[in-house]
Amino acid sequence: MHFKSYLLILILNFFLTILTLSVCAQAPLQIPYQGIARDAQGAVLQNQNITLLLAIEDISGTELFSETHNTTTNQFGLFNVKIGSISAMPSNLWSNGNRFLHVKIDPAGGNSYTDLGSTQFLSVPYALYAETSNTPGPAGPQGIQGIQGIQGEIGPQGANGSISNGAAAGNTPYWDGTEWVVNNSNIYNNGNGIGIGTTTPNASAKVDISSTTQGFLPPRMTTNQRDSINSPAIGLTIYNITANCLQWWTGSIWFDGCGNNTPAEPLYSVVSVFCASGATAVVDVTNPVTGKIWMDRNLGASQVATSSNDPNAYGDLYQWGRRNDGHQCRNSSTTNTLSSTDEPAHSNFIIALYLPYDWQITPNNNLWQSMNGLNNPCPLGYRIPTEMELEAERLSWVSTNIAGAFASPLKFTLTGRRDQIGGLQYVGSTGHYWSSGIAGTYPRGLLCFSGGANWIDLDKAFGLAIRCIKN
Repeated sequence: MHFKSYLLILILNFFLTILTLSVCAQAPLQIPYQGIARDAQGAVLQNQNITLLLAIEDISGTELFSETHNTTTNQFGLFNVKIGSISAMPSNLWSNGNRFLHVKIDPAGGNSYTDLGSTQFLSVPYALYAETSNTPGPAGPQGIQGIQGIQGEIGPQGANGSISNGAAAGNTPYWDGTEWVVNNSNIYNNGNGIGIGTTTPNASAKVDISSTTQGFLPPRMTTNQRDSINSPAIGLTIYNITANCLQWWTGSIWFDGCGNNTPAEPLYSVVSVFCASGATAVVDVTNPVTGKIWMDRNLGASQVATSSNDPNAYGDLYQWGRRNDGHQCRNSSTTNTLSSTDEPAHSNFIIALYLPYDWQITPNNNLWQSMNGLNNPCPLGYRIPTEMELEAERLSWVSTNIAGAFASPLKFTLTGRRDQIGGLQYVGSTGHYWSSGIAGTYPRGLLCFSGGANWIDLDKAFGLAIRCIKN
Protein backbone atom coordinates (compact mmCIF):
# COMPACT_ATOMS: atom_id res chain seq x y z
CA MET A 1 0.00 0.00 0.00
CA HIS A 2 1.37 3.45 -0.91
CA PHE A 3 1.85 6.00 1.84
CA LYS A 4 -0.50 8.45 0.23
CA SER A 5 -3.39 6.01 0.29
CA TYR A 6 -3.31 5.48 4.04
CA LEU A 7 -1.91 8.68 5.47
CA LEU A 8 -5.44 10.08 5.43
CA ILE A 9 -6.17 7.74 8.31
CA LEU A 10 -2.72 8.07 9.90
CA ILE A 11 -2.92 8.20 13.67
CA LEU A 12 -0.82 11.13 14.85
CA ASN A 13 -0.73 11.79 18.56
CA PHE A 14 1.03 15.00 19.59
CA PHE A 15 1.33 17.53 22.31
CA LEU A 16 2.92 20.94 22.72
CA THR A 17 4.93 22.07 25.69
CA ILE A 18 6.33 25.49 26.53
CA LEU A 19 9.38 26.16 28.63
CA THR A 20 8.66 28.05 31.86
CA LEU A 21 9.42 31.72 31.39
CA SER A 22 10.74 34.05 34.08
CA VAL A 23 9.54 37.67 34.03
CA CYS A 24 13.05 38.96 33.53
CA ALA A 25 14.44 36.07 31.42
CA GLN A 26 14.95 36.03 27.67
CA ALA A 27 12.16 33.74 26.35
CA PRO A 28 13.23 31.35 23.57
CA LEU A 29 10.81 31.91 20.69
CA GLN A 30 10.55 28.19 20.00
CA ILE A 31 7.83 25.63 20.66
CA PRO A 32 8.77 21.95 21.17
CA TYR A 33 6.55 19.69 19.04
CA GLN A 34 6.47 15.95 19.65
CA GLY A 35 4.44 13.29 17.86
CA ILE A 36 4.00 9.55 17.43
CA ALA A 37 3.05 8.30 13.96
CA ARG A 38 1.17 5.04 13.39
CA ASP A 39 -0.13 3.50 10.20
CA ALA A 40 -3.69 2.35 9.52
CA GLN A 41 -3.14 -0.90 11.46
CA GLY A 42 -1.83 0.95 14.50
CA ALA A 43 1.83 -0.01 13.94
CA VAL A 44 4.27 2.83 14.48
CA LEU A 45 6.36 4.23 11.61
CA GLN A 46 9.78 3.18 12.92
CA ASN A 47 13.13 4.81 12.10
CA GLN A 48 11.66 6.63 9.13
CA ASN A 49 12.72 9.92 7.53
CA ILE A 50 9.73 12.24 7.35
CA THR A 51 9.08 15.84 6.35
CA LEU A 52 6.76 18.11 8.34
CA LEU A 53 5.33 21.38 7.05
CA LEU A 54 4.21 23.33 10.11
CA ALA A 55 2.29 26.59 9.76
CA ILE A 56 0.83 28.97 12.33
CA GLU A 57 -2.41 30.56 11.10
CA ASP A 58 -5.04 32.96 12.37
CA ILE A 59 -8.71 32.05 12.75
CA SER A 60 -9.40 32.83 9.07
CA GLY A 61 -6.73 30.37 7.90
CA THR A 62 -4.29 33.08 6.86
CA GLU A 63 -0.74 31.82 7.24
CA LEU A 64 1.36 33.98 9.62
CA PHE A 65 4.44 31.77 9.90
CA SER A 66 5.65 28.45 8.47
CA GLU A 67 8.71 26.28 8.26
CA THR A 68 9.71 22.82 7.03
CA HIS A 69 11.34 20.19 9.24
CA ASN A 70 13.15 17.08 8.01
CA THR A 71 13.39 14.63 10.90
CA THR A 72 13.51 10.91 11.65
CA THR A 73 11.23 8.86 13.87
CA ASN A 74 12.79 6.53 16.44
CA GLN A 75 12.04 2.84 17.03
CA PHE A 76 8.80 3.85 18.77
CA GLY A 77 7.64 6.15 15.94
CA LEU A 78 8.46 9.22 18.07
CA PHE A 79 9.77 12.44 16.57
CA ASN A 80 10.74 15.78 18.12
CA VAL A 81 11.14 19.16 16.43
CA LYS A 82 11.16 22.77 17.61
CA ILE A 83 8.87 25.23 15.84
CA GLY A 84 10.90 28.37 15.33
CA SER A 85 14.30 26.65 15.22
CA ILE A 86 14.50 26.89 11.40
CA SER A 87 13.12 30.40 10.94
CA ALA A 88 12.68 33.10 13.56
CA MET A 89 9.06 33.60 14.59
CA PRO A 90 7.82 37.22 14.51
CA SER A 91 7.92 38.68 18.03
CA ASN A 92 4.32 39.91 17.69
CA LEU A 93 2.97 36.59 16.39
CA TRP A 94 0.86 36.01 19.52
CA SER A 95 -0.27 39.58 20.13
CA ASN A 96 -3.71 39.49 18.51
CA GLY A 97 -6.41 36.82 18.16
CA ASN A 98 -6.48 33.03 18.25
CA ARG A 99 -3.73 31.00 16.63
CA PHE A 100 -3.86 27.54 15.03
CA LEU A 101 -1.17 24.98 14.15
CA HIS A 102 -1.63 23.52 10.64
CA VAL A 103 0.28 20.25 10.07
CA LYS A 104 1.21 18.57 6.78
CA ILE A 105 3.42 15.47 6.49
CA ASP A 106 5.30 13.49 3.86
CA PRO A 107 6.48 10.19 5.40
CA ALA A 108 8.83 9.65 2.46
CA GLY A 109 10.85 12.72 3.47
CA GLY A 110 9.98 14.71 0.34
CA ASN A 111 7.48 17.49 -0.35
CA SER A 112 4.40 15.49 -1.38
CA TYR A 113 2.41 16.43 1.68
CA THR A 114 -0.75 15.00 3.16
CA ASP A 115 -2.83 17.53 5.09
CA LEU A 116 -3.45 16.42 8.71
CA GLY A 117 -5.55 19.48 9.57
CA SER A 118 -5.28 22.20 12.20
CA THR A 119 -5.57 22.43 15.95
CA GLN A 120 -5.95 25.51 18.11
CA PHE A 121 -3.19 26.67 20.43
CA LEU A 122 -4.36 26.94 24.01
CA SER A 123 -3.34 29.78 26.25
CA VAL A 124 0.12 28.48 27.28
CA PRO A 125 1.95 29.33 24.00
CA TYR A 126 0.90 32.96 24.30
CA ALA A 127 3.38 33.28 27.14
CA LEU A 128 5.86 33.92 24.31
CA TYR A 129 4.13 37.26 23.71
CA ALA A 130 4.96 38.35 27.26
CA GLU A 131 8.55 38.82 26.02
CA THR A 132 7.53 41.88 23.98
CA SER A 133 4.41 43.12 25.75
CA ASN A 134 4.86 46.39 27.68
CA THR A 135 1.44 46.44 29.34
CA PRO A 136 0.64 43.38 31.42
CA GLY A 137 -3.01 42.34 31.48
CA PRO A 138 -5.02 41.62 34.63
CA ALA A 139 -4.13 38.45 36.52
CA GLY A 140 -6.26 35.46 35.56
CA PRO A 141 -7.99 33.11 38.03
CA GLN A 142 -5.86 30.72 40.05
CA GLY A 143 -5.51 27.44 38.15
CA ILE A 144 -5.70 23.93 39.59
CA GLN A 145 -2.39 22.81 41.10
CA GLY A 146 -0.53 20.41 38.84
CA ILE A 147 0.99 17.05 39.73
CA GLN A 148 4.10 17.28 41.93
CA GLY A 149 7.15 17.01 39.70
CA ILE A 150 10.42 15.19 40.38
CA GLN A 151 12.61 17.19 42.76
CA GLY A 152 15.43 18.92 40.95
CA GLU A 153 19.11 18.72 41.81
CA ILE A 154 20.32 20.49 44.93
CA GLY A 155 22.29 23.64 44.21
CA PRO A 156 26.00 24.18 44.93
CA GLN A 157 26.97 23.47 48.53
CA GLY A 158 27.67 26.41 50.76
CA ALA A 159 30.47 26.69 53.28
CA ASN A 160 30.94 23.53 55.31
CA GLY A 161 29.58 23.62 58.82
CA SER A 162 29.60 21.11 61.58
CA ILE A 163 27.39 18.07 61.02
CA SER A 164 25.15 17.27 63.93
CA ASN A 165 24.05 13.77 64.83
CA GLY A 166 20.61 14.67 63.51
CA ALA A 167 21.97 15.47 60.05
CA ALA A 168 23.49 12.00 59.78
CA ALA A 169 20.46 10.16 61.11
CA GLY A 170 18.12 8.21 58.86
CA ASN A 171 18.76 6.93 55.37
CA THR A 172 19.00 10.25 53.50
CA PRO A 173 22.43 10.39 51.80
CA TYR A 174 24.42 13.60 52.04
CA TRP A 175 27.85 14.88 51.00
CA ASP A 176 30.17 15.46 53.95
CA GLY A 177 32.69 17.42 51.92
CA THR A 178 34.67 14.36 50.90
CA GLU A 179 32.28 11.53 50.02
CA TRP A 180 28.67 10.37 50.19
CA VAL A 181 27.44 9.28 53.62
CA VAL A 182 24.30 7.51 54.83
CA ASN A 183 23.56 6.25 58.38
CA ASN A 184 26.96 7.59 59.53
CA SER A 185 28.67 5.22 57.07
CA ASN A 186 30.48 5.94 53.86
CA ILE A 187 28.91 4.62 50.65
CA TYR A 188 31.17 2.41 48.55
CA ASN A 189 31.05 0.26 45.45
CA ASN A 190 31.41 -3.21 46.92
CA GLY A 191 32.23 -4.79 43.55
CA ASN A 192 28.63 -5.64 42.73
CA GLY A 193 26.99 -2.34 43.50
CA ILE A 194 26.62 0.18 46.30
CA GLY A 195 27.37 -1.03 49.80
CA ILE A 196 27.70 0.54 53.22
CA GLY A 197 30.85 0.18 55.28
CA THR A 198 32.61 1.74 58.24
CA THR A 199 36.01 0.50 57.09
CA THR A 200 37.49 2.62 54.34
CA PRO A 201 38.50 0.49 51.30
CA ASN A 202 40.91 1.76 48.68
CA ALA A 203 40.02 4.98 46.89
CA SER A 204 39.03 3.23 43.66
CA ALA A 205 36.17 1.50 45.49
CA LYS A 206 34.36 4.75 46.27
CA VAL A 207 31.03 5.23 44.55
CA ASP A 208 31.36 6.83 41.13
CA ILE A 209 28.21 8.90 40.65
CA SER A 210 28.24 9.99 37.01
CA SER A 211 27.75 13.73 36.42
CA THR A 212 27.51 14.27 40.19
CA THR A 213 29.91 16.57 42.00
CA GLN A 214 30.22 17.80 45.55
CA GLY A 215 26.98 19.42 46.69
CA PHE A 216 24.73 17.65 44.20
CA LEU A 217 22.49 14.63 44.79
CA PRO A 218 21.54 12.18 42.00
CA PRO A 219 18.05 12.38 40.45
CA ARG A 220 15.26 11.66 42.94
CA MET A 221 12.66 9.10 41.86
CA THR A 222 9.80 7.08 43.26
CA THR A 223 9.83 3.32 42.76
CA ASN A 224 7.33 3.64 39.87
CA GLN A 225 9.42 6.34 38.19
CA ARG A 226 12.54 4.18 38.60
CA ASP A 227 10.92 1.12 37.05
CA SER A 228 9.52 3.12 34.12
CA ILE A 229 13.05 3.80 32.80
CA ASN A 230 13.65 1.82 29.61
CA SER A 231 17.04 0.07 29.53
CA PRO A 232 18.79 1.86 32.44
CA ALA A 233 22.46 2.56 31.83
CA ILE A 234 24.72 0.37 33.98
CA GLY A 235 25.98 2.57 36.78
CA LEU A 236 22.91 4.82 36.83
CA THR A 237 22.61 6.17 40.36
CA ILE A 238 19.40 7.63 41.84
CA TYR A 239 17.98 8.55 45.21
CA ASN A 240 14.86 6.36 45.58
CA ILE A 241 12.25 8.44 47.44
CA THR A 242 10.01 5.41 48.05
CA ALA A 243 12.76 3.30 49.63
CA ASN A 244 14.55 6.37 51.03
CA CYS A 245 17.84 4.99 49.74
CA LEU A 246 20.59 5.73 47.27
CA GLN A 247 20.36 3.10 44.48
CA TRP A 248 22.70 1.96 41.73
CA TRP A 249 21.77 -0.14 38.64
CA THR A 250 24.13 -3.04 37.89
CA GLY A 251 22.34 -4.22 34.77
CA SER A 252 20.01 -6.61 36.59
CA ILE A 253 19.73 -5.46 40.21
CA TRP A 254 19.10 -2.15 41.98
CA PHE A 255 21.59 -2.16 44.86
CA ASP A 256 20.77 0.34 47.58
CA GLY A 257 22.14 1.92 50.73
CA CYS A 258 19.49 0.28 52.92
CA GLY A 259 20.90 -3.17 52.21
CA ASN A 260 17.88 -4.24 50.15
CA ASN A 261 19.16 -5.59 46.86
CA THR A 262 15.93 -5.44 44.90
CA PRO A 263 15.47 -7.16 41.51
CA ALA A 264 14.19 -4.65 38.98
CA GLU A 265 10.51 -4.99 38.23
CA PRO A 266 9.76 -6.18 34.66
CA LEU A 267 9.31 -3.48 32.07
CA TYR A 268 5.74 -4.03 30.95
CA SER A 269 3.55 -1.52 29.14
CA VAL A 270 2.47 1.37 31.36
CA VAL A 271 -1.19 0.47 30.70
CA SER A 272 -0.75 -3.14 31.89
CA VAL A 273 -3.23 -4.53 34.40
CA PHE A 274 -2.03 -7.50 36.44
CA CYS A 275 -3.94 -10.18 38.34
CA ALA A 276 -3.49 -11.15 41.99
CA SER A 277 -0.03 -12.64 41.39
CA GLY A 278 1.24 -9.28 40.06
CA ALA A 279 3.66 -8.68 37.20
CA THR A 280 5.27 -11.90 35.99
CA ALA A 281 8.95 -12.18 36.88
CA VAL A 282 11.20 -12.13 33.83
CA VAL A 283 13.72 -14.96 34.00
CA ASP A 284 15.23 -16.40 30.83
CA VAL A 285 15.49 -20.08 29.96
CA THR A 286 17.17 -21.44 26.81
CA ASN A 287 16.32 -24.63 24.94
CA PRO A 288 19.74 -25.95 23.86
CA VAL A 289 18.16 -27.86 20.97
CA THR A 290 16.38 -24.90 19.33
CA GLY A 291 18.71 -22.22 20.70
CA LYS A 292 15.70 -20.00 21.49
CA ILE A 293 15.38 -17.96 24.68
CA TRP A 294 12.02 -17.88 26.48
CA MET A 295 10.54 -16.67 29.75
CA ASP A 296 10.82 -19.57 32.20
CA ARG A 297 7.11 -19.45 33.14
CA ASN A 298 3.72 -18.62 31.66
CA LEU A 299 2.47 -15.03 31.76
CA GLY A 300 0.68 -14.63 35.09
CA ALA A 301 2.42 -17.61 36.73
CA SER A 302 3.94 -16.92 40.13
CA GLN A 303 6.63 -19.59 39.82
CA VAL A 304 8.38 -22.08 37.55
CA ALA A 305 6.34 -25.28 37.35
CA THR A 306 7.15 -27.99 39.87
CA SER A 307 4.84 -30.43 38.06
CA SER A 308 2.63 -30.40 34.98
CA ASN A 309 -0.42 -29.71 37.18
CA ASP A 310 1.15 -27.05 39.43
CA PRO A 311 -1.64 -24.42 39.78
CA ASN A 312 0.89 -21.69 40.64
CA ALA A 313 2.46 -22.21 37.21
CA TYR A 314 -0.70 -22.23 35.08
CA GLY A 315 -0.73 -18.44 34.55
CA ASP A 316 -3.42 -16.27 32.98
CA LEU A 317 -5.74 -16.99 30.02
CA TYR A 318 -5.77 -14.44 27.17
CA GLN A 319 -8.26 -13.93 24.36
CA TRP A 320 -6.26 -13.93 21.11
CA GLY A 321 -4.99 -10.45 20.22
CA ARG A 322 -5.84 -8.69 23.51
CA ARG A 323 -3.35 -6.93 25.75
CA ASN A 324 -2.98 -7.50 29.49
CA ASP A 325 -5.93 -5.25 30.41
CA GLY A 326 -7.21 -7.53 33.22
CA HIS A 327 -9.49 -9.74 31.12
CA GLN A 328 -6.83 -12.47 31.33
CA CYS A 329 -7.42 -13.05 35.06
CA ARG A 330 -9.15 -16.40 35.51
CA ASN A 331 -11.88 -14.83 37.63
CA SER A 332 -12.41 -11.68 35.52
CA SER A 333 -15.96 -10.48 34.91
CA THR A 334 -17.62 -11.07 31.55
CA THR A 335 -19.57 -8.96 29.07
CA ASN A 336 -21.46 -9.96 25.93
CA THR A 337 -20.83 -6.62 24.23
CA LEU A 338 -18.29 -7.05 21.44
CA SER A 339 -15.51 -4.48 21.19
CA SER A 340 -15.59 -1.86 18.43
CA THR A 341 -11.86 -1.11 18.94
CA ASP A 342 -8.59 -3.05 19.05
CA GLU A 343 -8.06 -2.06 22.70
CA PRO A 344 -11.18 -2.50 24.85
CA ALA A 345 -11.34 0.11 27.61
CA HIS A 346 -12.27 -2.42 30.29
CA SER A 347 -11.03 -5.61 31.98
CA ASN A 348 -13.96 -7.89 31.10
CA PHE A 349 -13.66 -11.21 29.30
CA ILE A 350 -15.78 -10.67 26.15
CA ILE A 351 -18.35 -13.38 25.45
CA ALA A 352 -18.91 -14.25 21.77
CA LEU A 353 -22.18 -16.13 21.20
CA TYR A 354 -22.19 -16.28 17.40
CA LEU A 355 -19.82 -17.11 14.57
CA PRO A 356 -17.01 -16.30 14.02
CA TYR A 357 -16.72 -16.20 17.86
CA ASP A 358 -14.48 -13.14 17.87
CA TRP A 359 -14.34 -10.62 20.74
CA GLN A 360 -14.17 -7.81 18.11
CA ILE A 361 -16.89 -6.53 15.82
CA THR A 362 -14.31 -6.02 13.06
CA PRO A 363 -11.63 -8.77 13.09
CA ASN A 364 -7.96 -7.76 13.14
CA ASN A 365 -5.39 -10.52 12.50
CA ASN A 366 -2.35 -8.28 13.08
CA LEU A 367 -2.65 -7.50 16.78
CA TRP A 368 0.06 -9.90 18.02
CA GLN A 369 2.46 -9.78 15.09
CA SER A 370 6.05 -9.03 16.29
CA MET A 371 7.35 -7.42 19.47
CA ASN A 372 6.05 -4.01 18.40
CA GLY A 373 2.64 -5.32 17.44
CA LEU A 374 -0.37 -3.62 18.97
CA ASN A 375 -1.53 -5.30 22.22
CA ASN A 376 1.65 -7.34 22.79
CA PRO A 377 1.19 -8.42 26.46
CA CYS A 378 4.78 -9.60 26.91
CA PRO A 379 7.42 -7.48 28.66
CA LEU A 380 9.83 -5.27 26.74
CA GLY A 381 12.03 -7.38 24.47
CA TYR A 382 9.63 -10.35 24.35
CA ARG A 383 6.68 -11.32 22.14
CA ILE A 384 4.11 -14.01 21.33
CA PRO A 385 5.85 -16.96 19.57
CA THR A 386 5.03 -17.89 15.99
CA GLU A 387 3.56 -21.30 15.17
CA MET A 388 6.92 -22.39 13.74
CA GLU A 389 8.76 -21.42 16.93
CA LEU A 390 6.35 -23.34 19.14
CA GLU A 391 6.44 -26.29 16.74
CA ALA A 392 10.24 -26.38 16.98
CA GLU A 393 9.90 -26.64 20.75
CA ARG A 394 7.35 -29.45 20.42
CA LEU A 395 9.64 -31.41 18.11
CA SER A 396 12.49 -31.10 20.64
CA TRP A 397 10.56 -32.91 23.39
CA VAL A 398 11.50 -36.46 24.35
CA SER A 399 7.83 -37.40 23.85
CA THR A 400 5.03 -35.48 22.13
CA ASN A 401 2.68 -35.31 25.10
CA ILE A 402 2.40 -33.39 28.37
CA ALA A 403 5.13 -35.54 29.95
CA GLY A 404 7.57 -34.46 27.24
CA ALA A 405 6.29 -30.86 27.45
CA PHE A 406 7.00 -30.68 31.19
CA ALA A 407 10.35 -32.44 30.85
CA SER A 408 11.49 -29.74 28.38
CA PRO A 409 13.42 -26.65 29.58
CA LEU A 410 10.17 -24.65 29.31
CA LYS A 411 8.20 -26.96 31.68
CA PHE A 412 4.79 -26.55 30.05
CA THR A 413 1.77 -27.19 32.30
CA LEU A 414 -1.88 -28.29 32.08
CA THR A 415 -3.25 -24.76 31.99
CA GLY A 416 -6.82 -25.46 30.84
CA ARG A 417 -8.66 -22.73 28.96
CA ARG A 418 -11.70 -20.41 28.99
CA ASP A 419 -14.32 -21.03 26.33
CA GLN A 420 -16.09 -18.37 24.24
CA ILE A 421 -18.68 -17.80 26.99
CA GLY A 422 -16.09 -17.38 29.74
CA GLY A 423 -16.21 -20.80 31.41
CA LEU A 424 -13.07 -22.57 32.63
CA GLN A 425 -12.42 -25.93 30.97
CA TYR A 426 -9.91 -28.81 31.25
CA VAL A 427 -7.79 -27.21 34.01
CA GLY A 428 -5.27 -29.81 35.14
CA SER A 429 -5.98 -32.13 32.21
CA THR A 430 -4.88 -30.23 29.06
CA GLY A 431 -2.48 -27.42 28.30
CA HIS A 432 -3.53 -24.74 25.78
CA TYR A 433 -1.00 -22.22 24.42
CA TRP A 434 -1.49 -19.44 21.87
CA SER A 435 0.82 -18.74 18.96
CA SER A 436 0.71 -15.52 16.93
CA GLY A 437 -0.15 -17.57 13.84
CA ILE A 438 -3.46 -17.36 11.93
CA ALA A 439 -4.95 -20.02 9.65
CA GLY A 440 -7.54 -18.16 7.57
CA THR A 441 -9.62 -16.46 10.23
CA TYR A 442 -8.68 -18.76 13.12
CA PRO A 443 -5.61 -18.41 15.34
CA ARG A 444 -3.43 -21.44 15.97
CA GLY A 445 -3.00 -22.99 19.40
CA LEU A 446 -0.83 -25.79 20.77
CA LEU A 447 -2.75 -28.44 22.73
CA CYS A 448 -0.88 -30.74 25.17
CA PHE A 449 -2.39 -33.67 27.07
CA SER A 450 -1.41 -37.10 28.36
CA GLY A 451 -2.00 -38.79 25.02
CA GLY A 452 -0.31 -36.33 22.69
CA ALA A 453 0.45 -32.76 21.59
CA ASN A 454 -0.96 -31.25 18.43
CA TRP A 455 -2.12 -28.05 16.77
CA ILE A 456 -5.72 -26.85 16.69
CA ASP A 457 -7.62 -23.92 15.16
CA LEU A 458 -9.51 -22.01 17.84
CA ASP A 459 -11.84 -19.02 18.05
CA LYS A 460 -10.31 -15.71 19.10
CA ALA A 461 -12.81 -15.47 21.95
CA PHE A 462 -11.22 -18.46 23.71
CA GLY A 463 -8.83 -17.77 26.58
CA LEU A 464 -5.46 -19.59 26.36
CA ALA A 465 -2.12 -19.40 28.16
CA ILE A 466 0.91 -17.52 26.79
CA ARG A 467 4.61 -18.25 26.95
CA CYS A 468 6.70 -15.28 25.73
CA ILE A 469 9.79 -15.69 23.55
CA LYS A 470 12.72 -13.28 23.57
CA ASN A 471 12.94 -11.22 20.42
